Amino acid sequence: MSRKRVSSGGPFEEGGGYSRAIAVGDMCHVSGTTDAGPGGGSLHPGDVAAQARAVFAIIEGALTEAGFTLDDVVRTRMYITNAADAEVLMELHGEIFRHVRPAATLVVVAGLIRPSLLVEIELTAQRG
Repeated sequence: MSRKRVSSGGPFEEGGGYSRAIAVGDMCHVSGTTDAGPGGGSLHPGDVAAQARAVFAIIEGALTEAGFTLDDVVRTRMYITNAADAEVLMELHGEIFRHVRPAATLVVVAGLIRPSLLVEIELTAQRG
């Protein structure tokens, strides 16, 4: 099976030795994604909804480049640093995936790679 690697040019990909997404056959795995800008901090500090929208846009771009769509998503994993943000994130997830209804996990964590990052999302997509 062929592999297709996708890079978003994010600040941690090259140094961390990973791809934003990798597609193998009919599956695509998207790495944990934040809205980190060139310096590694959030492009939307303090706004979890704006961060999550930016993250889903980055993810959708990676999926598209790999030949997949949001309709192919079968699993999401979301990490937030503040439990109070769970409702906002779940509402946004519902807007995006209401008709797809992938398996989903939402976890509150102590922190992400930079303090300004409030949400990180990873997912798996499968065609067919």
